[in-house]
Order: sequence, then structure tokens, then C-alpha cells
Amino acid sequence: MTTTEVEQILVVPTCVFHELGHVQGFSADVDKYLDTLLRPENISFRPRPQMEDDPSFKQLIPYVIFRYTDSGGNVSVFQYSRGKGSGEKRLHQKQSVGIGGHISQEDASGVNADPYQEGMKRELVEEVRINTPHTFSLVGLINDDETEVGKVHLGIVHICDVETPDVVPNEVEIEGNGFVPVKEMLADLSGYETWSAICLEALFS
Repeated sequence: MTTTEVEQILVVPTCVFHELGHVQGFSADVDKYLDTLLRPENISFRPRPQMEDDPSFKQLIPYVIFRYTDSGGNVSVFQYSRGKGSGEKRLHQKQSVGIGGHISQEDASGVNADPYQEGMKRELVEEVRINTPHTFSLVGLINDDETEVGKVHLGIVHICDVETPDVVPNEVEIEGNGFVPVKEMLADLSGYETWSAICLEALFS
């Protein structure tokens, strides 16, 4: 993509999401939503600058949480701070536990490509290296209409269970990264971006 090209990102009409059942916060009933939201007749690729300020559309965002459970059953989660070079300026310097990003039109360019799955794979490769055996599971959906960022985004939450805590960043914008016990995170959620705080409470408290 050249500097003159505008990124085209995957969106769904907010009204379609509301028709399925509005959620504020976290919902584990993701299958109820995802099949319909990802139907070809419901998705489109639109200019990112316009979509960032248009709450009549929701940008679908894969949100992957890395979880490590040690031999004693203690759970840690990969966390990082968003540096100033990250794409979403409204989240700079916030702590996050989710890796992911927008689905671009390029993710739909392959033969029989699944743009959502291809976009999630691309984002993970761009942002981190997973140097350990791992498994993915789809665990929920997250929506937050109480913030300006949340009004235009809809998160699809995945957990990636890793055998060892060996996940390292590929981007300098992912700062202060590492696995932290969830008990420590839950003790003070004030520095976390809203999606991360909601996920930590819903999945680990």
C-alpha cells in the first residue's frame, strides 16, 4: 500500500449487530453473532479514516489474548503498553492484553480467502512471534459503546494457550511486554484499555 492509498477495512452495519442482540461489555455467546456478522451480504470494506468516526458501522477486530498456565495452575497473561507509533492514537500508553487489528481488503484477495481468519493471522505475524506450541479458542465478543473508540469497533475475543511463556514482540510499538499473573492485573485495572479490563474481569476474575 502506498502513502496515497487509503486502507479499506472490514465493517458491518451497527444495525445488524443490534438486531442480533445489543451487548454492552462481554458476551460468551459469540456463535450467535459471528456467523451472521461475517456473511458476505453483511460485510463491506470501507475507508478507514471515515469509519473511525462513523458509529453506524462496526469495525470487526480479532482480539487475541495469550494465556500461560504453569504446573501449579497459576495463570498469567501477556500484556503490553501501546507505544506512540501504534495505529489507534486514542489508546496510546494504555496497558493491553489483546493482540490484533483491522481486517483489510488485502486479506480477502486470495482464492476462497476467509478475510477474517487471514486478517487475524496477518496481524499476529506482524505484531508478535509465538515461539512455543499453542492452541487457539474462540471465547467471546466484546462491545463498548461508552467510549469513542468502542462505538466504532466490535471485538472478537480469542484465547491462545501457550505451553511456555515465550511470546515476543515484532513491533517497537509493543512496549513493556511480558506475562503477568492475572491476580496482579485484577488488583488494579485502572491503567488498562477498556476492552482489556472487560476481558480480564469476564474471563479471569
